Amino acid sequence: MSAQEICRLPVWDMAGDNCLLAMWWVPTQPLEALRVVEAWGFRLMTMKGFTWHKTNRRTGTSAIGMGHMTRANSEDCLFAVRGKLPLRLDASICQHQTFPRGKHSAKPPEFRELLVQLLGDVPRIELFARGQVDGWDSWGNECEKSCELIPGYHMEVA
Repeated sequence: MSAQEICRLPVWDMAGDNCLLAMWWVPTQPLEALRVVEAWGFRLMTMKGFTWHKTNRRTGTSAIGMGHMTRANSEDCLFAVRGKLPLRLDASICQHQTFPRGKHSAKPPEFRELLVQLLGDVPRIELFARGQVDGWDSWGNECEKSCELIPGYHMEVA
């Protein structure tokens, strides 16, 4: 999907009045990530809610990717809020997390657990999900969807 198509997903219809958006973003496209945040009706808190340091599953050493200048071995998840910031239940959760790399573009399931630990047992959905997870609604072309998203109208985002 293009960034424009992602912006048109009606997340604004399903998001609660006071909720947190945790969104993985591509380091070469930070402006597109910010456009999605705005189009969905959120305001940015931080571009680095989580930083995932990738390790090699077999050796435990840093996984080495390609990268344009430096060798890529991490991914970032931004945090954005709609309405008032939800109450943080656990202040011990660190931004930097180290987990083994899995399938291409798959994020470690531990991040879902960290979000629940951070915010509690609140309604939540994973977009672009690869499968269903207990306690989470899901939407994606690799899983049985628990909800339907029909792209909305075109939004001009500055």
